[in-house]
Amino acid sequence: MEEIQLYLDDAKETMEKTLSHFATDLTKVRAGKAMPNMLDGVVVEYYGVPTPISNCSAITTPDARTLAIKPFERNIIKDIERAIINSNVGLNPQNDGEMIRLVVPPLTEDRRKDLAKQIKGLGENAKISVRNIRKSTNEDLRKLIKDGASEDSIKEAEAKVQKITDAYIVKVDELVIAKEKEIMTV
Repeated sequence: MEEIQLYLDDAKETMEKTLSHFATDLTKVRAGKAMPNMLDGVVVEYYGVPTPISNCSAITTPDARTLAIKPFERNIIKDIERAIINSNVGLNPQNDGEMIRLVVPPLTEDRRKDLAKQIKGLGENAKISVRNIRKSTNEDLRKLIKDGASEDSIKEAEAKVQKITDAYIVKVDELVIAKEKEIMTV
């Protein structure tokens, strides 16, 4: 049935979005290297409008442990500095009047282990989301029986949903392993 395929495609698309959201969350976990996306959650008051820091400044990495933030307008440098302090990214801004520098400290062994736990937690949340998508898709498929779909075709569709779910769970695990390896590498 065409309707069954729509449910399968929708489930796959939603799981893909979940995976992409998880990958984005992983980039925010600090791995001891300076990365511009570490500041993705930082919002600056720019002419009274909350604006992502990347929209009002240029963020570069002059070396592996430093982020350099050059505002497009000098008069907002204090606002950017305040936003970084208030954002709890764990970095202390150094303002020289022209740009802000953020030095990313090297990770201690304990901090690495904490980050690994955090990554596993994020991975588990992503898996739960994928499983919830499977559950909701299966419920929608079962409703099709009332609309005249055969039980065999629904069972077959549920098996396909399970295969899709398993594939996305494996992808989440792969991302977790890769990020843990990145963090645990000194």
